[in-house]
Amino acid sequence: MPRPCDSLSVGVNHFREQGGVQVPTYTLQLDSDTPLWMAWLHGDPRKVIYPTDSYGQFCGQKGTPNAKKSILFYFNILKCANPAVLINLQCPTTQMCVSKCPDRFATYTDMQLQYQITAAPWEYYRRFCKPGFNNPTKPVAQVLRDEDCPSMIVPSRPCKYSKKKLQQLAGNKEEVMILNDLVYQSYSLVDAKEVGMKIVEDYAASWNWILIGLVIALVVSLIFILLLRFTAGLLLWFTIIAVILVIAYGIWHCYLEFSLLRQQPGADVTIVDIGFQTDVTVYLHLSQTWLIFLIALCTIEASILIILIFLRKRVRIAIALLREGSKAVSYIMSTLFYPIITFLLLAICISYFSVTSVFLASSGDAIYKVMAAEPNCMYANKTCDPETFNKTNVSKTCPGAQCTFAFYGGETPYHRYLFILQLSNLLIFLWLVNFIIALGQCTLAGAFASYYWARRKPQDIPTCPLFSSFSRAIRYHTGSLAFGALILALVQMARIILEYLDSKLKGASNVAARFLLCCLKCCFWCLERFIKFMNRNAYIMIAIYGKCFCTSARDAFCLLMRNVVRVAVLDRVTDFLLFLGKVLIAGSVGVIAFFFFTHKIPIVQEDVPTLHYYWVPLLTVICGSYLIAHGFFSVYAMCVDTLFLCFCEDLERNDGSPEKPFLMSAELHSILRKTEHH
Repeated sequence: MPRPCDSLSVGVNHFREQGGVQVPTYTLQLDSDTPLWMAWLHGDPRKVIYPTDSYGQFCGQKGTPNAKKSILFYFNILKCANPAVLINLQCPTTQMCVSKCPDRFATYTDMQLQYQITAAPWEYYRRFCKPGFNNPTKPVAQVLRDEDCPSMIVPSRPCKYSKKKLQQLAGNKEEVMILNDLVYQSYSLVDAKEVGMKIVEDYAASWNWILIGLVIALVVSLIFILLLRFTAGLLLWFTIIAVILVIAYGIWHCYLEFSLLRQQPGADVTIVDIGFQTDVTVYLHLSQTWLIFLIALCTIEASILIILIFLRKRVRIAIALLREGSKAVSYIMSTLFYPIITFLLLAICISYFSVTSVFLASSGDAIYKVMAAEPNCMYANKTCDPETFNKTNVSKTCPGAQCTFAFYGGETPYHRYLFILQLSNLLIFLWLVNFIIALGQCTLAGAFASYYWARRKPQDIPTCPLFSSFSRAIRYHTGSLAFGALILALVQMARIILEYLDSKLKGASNVAARFLLCCLKCCFWCLERFIKFMNRNAYIMIAIYGKCFCTSARDAFCLLMRNVVRVAVLDRVTDFLLFLGKVLIAGSVGVIAFFFFTHKIPIVQEDVPTLHYYWVPLLTVICGSYLIAHGFFSVYAMCVDTLFLCFCEDLERNDGSPEKPFLMSAELHSILRKTEHH
């Protein structure tokens, strides 16, 4: 459990005169590990961990005077509601780093009276004053004007004031509304932090069972692929029927939950009424949630049945093609583990992008601005230098003005183009990701092409075909793969920019602009899908012939157009069958995990860890299982696409005569010949 002052808390700081009424102001304590989102835009990466005081110094950072002061203390939190916050990106009140929250009630006036007797009260009070301030006899008016010390400190701890309590504390209705909103947001942060801590605790308590679930998914995926070699037809039809039955069970379960909750009072509240809740289980007590699940599952079930009814003949042909592909995979088993290499390369790429983005966003210098006590000060919000501020005329012209840290930034050309550099970093990231995927596709295509063009299988298959294909792709085809990846990255970059513009125009009333933007998003989505499809086939042609990207893309496009009937029959149908296999593996492991984490398996009921949210490990297992299955089945999808293009090329290069015999198997020839009649 966190310490009381390790959480965000609000407390009365001091009273000020307003319209003849003593109005309280407040303090806000932030824990050192509170995520400050502004840190990602202005400042050093350490700002993500450490809050910053009014002098730009980090709280709780080792090697600094504030090393043991990890809590940020606000003198007057109500000043944070000032519109100047939007300009300066900093709350216009003194902020100090302190080691502990106040644990006693004291006012500056009472402290001065007690100081005449003993210095102990001042020694405690000065902890919450500016560093170096040691003049307890200074008049209170001047202390408040210069904000040397808070006029009042109170014991602070996590709290949530009620409306009645706020009205007792404040004499101004407007201030009550401001504070009420502040406390609500503060409590939301605390609530989100507690939920995050509970999720971490759930992972800590169930990580071993999550790992077991992922291992089960790995074993099931391997068994599934091995069985495809011998019982492809039976296994795939079993997969189709099993997916239909699993979804049907989900429909039945959702209907039971919906019928049960519909009869309970209070369950008819809509999701919109309760808004966003950090506790996801709250939604499971609403009948509308289960109604949405019911409609979604019914739609999916109906779609699958319609597809199977109209494509039943093509499904049989696709199953036969997958059976042929399983032979190639069985001869080159190393291809099943290539996705691990892709995963490691993607992890390195993502790490590079993340680190570069953080350092780009936090490469500014400390900027200080004048915080004026008087609203008509001509120097307000002007840039200043804290070292020479006291020697200027600003303090004389604007009494009480301070040179306070505002944000991290700069006026150099480098700082002005930081946004462009971030966009460039994003483009490089997309380029690298697409290059890694292209490298994997070209490597697998080369390995499976070596299987297809071998006259005697498996005798003529090269030794270590996967490693040989990877070496060829790195040595000879790097430029072609990078060029194809760059084209796709540019299109994806355009889509990201369009999504950004769409988010900015959410509240716009210009219907024509919104319609045009929607059309552009749709066009670029279609363009991205087309380029992905063409790149994939171009990489296969590169692996077969070793030509450049443009030539390979043109040859692949022409070859596909000459065999458009076969493409229409097999392209989406095989992907559909493989998708059902992924769903079956992830769904079956997910069902087992659901019964386990909800204590519905009597044999292992005592071993189930106590969790705050059982959906945390459950979703992790389901998503992880799907990704594992996707990694294995993506190899199958690449194998089928490679064999298909090799088959089409074989038909055009050879005629089956003794001089030009087909290199395809007789079974594959009979399979794909059938597509001409469907």
